[in-house]
Amino acid sequence: MAASVLLASFLMLTCLLLAEGKTHRVAPGPAAGPLSLTTILEKSGQYKTLLRLLKETQVGVQIQSQLNNSYNGLTLFAPTDNAFSSLKAGALNGLNNQEQVSLVLYHVLPRFYSPSMFESSSNPVNTQASGSDGVYTLNVTGTSNQVNISTGVDQAEISNILYSEFPLTVYSIDKVLLPYQLFGPKPPEAAPAPAPVAAHKKKHKKAAEDLAAAPVADADIKASGTKLKKSKLEWRLALWGFLFCVGSLM
Repeated sequence: MAASVLLASFLMLTCLLLAEGKTHRVAPGPAAGPLSLTTILEKSGQYKTLLRLLKETQVGVQIQSQLNNSYNGLTLFAPTDNAFSSLKAGALNGLNNQEQVSLVLYHVLPRFYSPSMFESSSNPVNTQASGSDGVYTLNVTGTSNQVNISTGVDQAEISNILYSEFPLTVYSIDKVLLPYQLFGPKPPEAAPAPAPVAAHKKKHKKAAEDLAAAPVADADIKASGTKLKKSKLEWRLALWGFLFCVGSLM
């Protein structure tokens, strides 16, 4: 009898505990949303110019698509609004649409780089703007506490890590990376081919000589005519004198 009472009590207690557990079950947390570069940059509030360029050039859409289908990941160097403000006046407006696309892609590396990976990376480092001809590359040097990026025109430092979890790393930088192909010194324009001065002068010289020779020839002709007339007159006078003498004798 006592054993039956204990068993019944045990079963009742067990049922009560199970019911209490169901009542206080913890609700699951919200599911993690898809990785969004725009959200990462907007959260900081210091990248309005970069966000505008990502939208206008459609590079933001391209990056988002790659993040969803990339095995190598991506790395973005994100210049702050202050970095863009320090550019020379008209530096951005002076670029056409394709050049602005190249500028934005120049800040994107086609693989995931953690800070420590820069210590062993080989230079030059390709960017999303790089082609098979080796242009639009960067030189990146890293130590345990500092990473420097050089373009050949300017240099920047990584000042903060905004996000770093595969497949994306976003680094905040203090300057806009200026590609040498867009902002480097322009080669001097080729001098125009010299006009054929020698041949031109020779042609005019010959014409002048021909023009000068023309009146001389006319003068010679006139002189010859005068001599011929004088010779005929002398012969006539001599003939008249001879006839006169002959008439006198007769």
